[in-house]
Order: sequence, then structure tokens, then C-alpha cells
Amino acid sequence: MNFTRRTVLAASAAALAAAALAAHAAGFPDKPVRIAVGFAAGGGADIVARQLGHQMGAQVGQSFVVENKPGATGTIAASFVAKAPADGHTLFLGSQSTMLVAPAIYPKLPFDPVQDFTPVSMLVSMPMLLVVHPSVPARTVQELVELAKKGDLSYASAGAGGPQHTAGELFANLAKIKLTHIPYKGEAPALTDAIGGQVPVMFSNLPAVMPYVKAGKLRALAVSSARRHPELPDLPTVAEAGKLPGFEVLTWYGVFAPAGTPPAVVKKLETEAIAALKSKELSGKLADQGFTVVGSTSQQFAAFMKSEVPRWSKLIKDANIRAD
Repeated sequence: MNFTRRTVLAASAAALAAAALAAHAAGFPDKPVRIAVGFAAGGGADIVARQLGHQMGAQVGQSFVVENKPGATGTIAASFVAKAPADGHTLFLGSQSTMLVAPAIYPKLPFDPVQDFTPVSMLVSMPMLLVVHPSVPARTVQELVELAKKGDLSYASAGAGGPQHTAGELFANLAKIKLTHIPYKGEAPALTDAIGGQVPVMFSNLPAVMPYVKAGKLRALAVSSARRHPELPDLPTVAEAGKLPGFEVLTWYGVFAPAGTPPAVVKKLETEAIAALKSKELSGKLADQGFTVVGSTSQQFAAFMKSEVPRWSKLIKDANIRAD
């Protein structure tokens, strides 16, 4: 009899807790939501966060405010959100640089990318192009590899630990060549020197580099994704052109909440984020900027993070990629 009573009481308590969570989610958000971005205003992460926040705000009738906390490959912003109240009102616009690469190259980060966050939705992804200055006598990836074997070549990146740096080192490691890394403080100055011929090779985000490829100022050899890009069907992937199976480096952005955020709140955020990405107001803008809309569920994004964190840790260790 006591067992039955305890069971009933436990079931009642669970039902009340579930009702409370549902009620909380129904009224969420009841104040402005902050989206922390780990990079400066005007960059890709900032633009995605502001466009998403504007659309989600219009959908739920509450403000989504972007807060830029640049530095240390986005880890300052990530640390801030990891320690924030787990109520859904403080979010992180994360990227592969912060959540996959940084944990592998910075030994003592104040957060764990899997344990300290609840993934809400991967929003968008974007490949890079492997480009060379027109003076470089290589028109294919294999020709570039052969050229590098004859002498030292350098490549530009937007900074240590970023996707361009990761792509360059992974490419060199898989192709068994030496490439000297020349880091810059941002993609714009790196592109400027690539266009000027001071640095002959670069991996660069598709929308940033395409105008210079079309103008003949840079030559595209391959795309960094696992599949060819639909807008560049004749451009091979690095993996196929260089005979480097397993090569894939993408820029992606996703929304994360602090670990322990109520599931009903996470579901609300996930639903609104996916609806925003599918809206006419946002989907066209993202496509024009070269992004591929992903719009994953929280469960899909969590599974992705659990598999990718150890995979990238091994890749970075094997390629000896360092922050300096």
C-alpha cells in the first residue's frame, strides 16, 4: 500500500513538474534574449546572429539582442554563456572554430563543448575555396601539391585556430607537403595579400572570395566541402581533386544554450530558429551570402557535437595544428 502511495505521489510530482516546464515554455521568452557572439561586429557570425535574432524576435514578440564578446577564437563568449543561468535567455552563436577546434588546441579552456552546453540548432554551413594567385603555376590541386613538394609555399589565414588555418594544416598533412602558415587579423587583410600575390595560397569562405575569383584576381582550385557546391558544379572538392579522402572543412554556425536549460525551452528555441531559417525574410538573405541552410533539431545537433569533438581532436593532434 505504501509503495502504491509513493508511486502515486511520485507520478503526481512528475506531472506537476512537467506542467510547470510547459507553462514556463509557453511564456518564454518573457524578457529580451541575449545572443553572445565570439567575434567582432560585421563578421560572418555577427551577421548570422543579427539576422536570426531579428527574425526570431519578430516571431515571438520579444527582442533578441546580440552581444559581441570577441577574442580567443570565440572562447570568451562561450565561457560567458556556459556560466549563464540555464533559462534560455542567454544563448551562444557558436562555430566550428570555437566548439571543435579551440578545445583541441587550447589545453585549459574554462568550458567543455559537450558537457557545458545544450545544442539548440545548427543554423547554416558554408564551404571554403582553395584559391591561388594567378601567378602560381598550378591549375589543379594535384599540380599545387607537386609544386609544394619542390619548394616551400605559404598560405594565408584569418587567424590561428580558425577554419582557414585548420584547412591549410589538414590539407598539408594529408597531402604530405609543407605549407608555411601566415596568419592575419581577419579574412579581409588575408585576402588583400593573397590578391596582391604576397601570399600565394589561401582557403577562404566562399562568399568572401567569389568576387575575386570571378574577376580573375584569384584562381579557384577546389571547394573544401565533402560534396561539390551546387552553385559551382564544375569545381571539384579538395578530397576528389587531390585524392585526399576524408578532407572536409566547413564553416558552420549554430545556437547553443547553457547545459541544464529546460527541454521545453530548448524545444521552443529550436522550433523558432528553424521557422526563422525557413522564412522568406531570412532564407533568401542567407543563400545570397553563400550559406547553406541546415536548420537541424537539437537532437541532431547534439549527436553531431558528440561525434565531431573527438574526431576533430584526433585530426588536429595528428596534423600538429597549434594556436601559435
